[in-house]
Amino acid sequence: MCMPRAMTSSSSILILGASGTTGRRVTRLLRGQGHSVRAASRNSDIHFDWTDSSTWEAALGASSRLYLMAPHDMPFPPEFVSLAVSRSVRRIVLLSSQGIEIMGDKRLMAAERLVRGAGVEWTVIRPDWFNQNFDEGFFRPSVLAGRIALPVGDTKQAFVDADDIAAVVATALTEDGHAGRSYDLSGPRALGFAEAAAIIGRAAEREVHFAGDPDTYRAEQKTLGLPDEAIQGAIQAFSALKERGDAAPTDTVRAVTGRAPKPFETYAAEAAASGAWAP
Repeated sequence: MCMPRAMTSSSSILILGASGTTGRRVTRLLRGQGHSVRAASRNSDIHFDWTDSSTWEAALGASSRLYLMAPHDMPFPPEFVSLAVSRSVRRIVLLSSQGIEIMGDKRLMAAERLVRGAGVEWTVIRPDWFNQNFDEGFFRPSVLAGRIALPVGDTKQAFVDADDIAAVVATALTEDGHAGRSYDLSGPRALGFAEAAAIIGRAAEREVHFAGDPDTYRAEQKTLGLPDEAIQGAIQAFSALKERGDAAPTDTVRAVTGRAPKPFETYAAEAAASGAWAP
C-alpha cells in the first residue's frame, strides 16, 4: 500500500447523504482531520436531492473527491457521475454492499459498473450488515418490539460497525493506494442473527428474540402493508443469501485503517448506553 499523500489546501470533498448513518460519520472524521468538506443531503445546508437535478451542480461546487451512495428508492442516475467528472471530481468512493450478486441487487451492481467506468480513481466499499441497523435503522422497531424476523435461518453474518466503515471511507478519500480496489468490510467475527439479538437483549436489558423462517417474516411484512409480490421477492433474495452459507470475516478494516474492527458486543453496549433502546 502506498504511503499517504496529503490533499492540497484547495481540495474539497463532497459527502452525499451527509446526514445518514455513514455520511455523518465520514463528515465528522474528515473535518476532525482538517479537510474541507461539503456535507450535502436533502436536510443539509448544502442541499442535494437525487430527484431534483437542479441541485446537483451547486452541491458539487469545486469538489475534487466524492463519497457516493446510491439512492435507495430509484435507479442510479448516471448523469450525476458524468456531471461530477466533467466538473472537477477525480476520485470517487462508492458505498456498495456485500452479496449484491447473490441477492440480485441490480441497483448497486449498476452503480459499481458506473463508477468503475467513470474514468477517474475509484474505490468500492462493500460492507456486510451494519451494526447500526439495530439502533438507527430498519431493525430498531423490531428490537423494541422484542422480535426480529428475517428468513436467513441460523446462517452467520459478519456485522460491521458504521464507525469502521466511515474510517475506511475517509482513508480511501484522502490517502493514495486505494484506487481500483473493492474492499469487503466486516466485523471481527461472524454471528447469527439469534446471537446478535441475544447480545442486544443483554446490553439493553430487554427480551429480544429472532425468527429466521419465511412464514414469520411474511406475516410480519403483511402487517406492515407490503404487497405479496414484494414480500416474495425479498424472501427469495434472503434465501439466496442463506444458501451462500456463513459469512467469512475479513481483516480489511485493520489493513486499511490500522485499527481493529469494533466487536458487536462493544457496539451493543455503546448503543444501549446512549439510550437507543430505552423504553
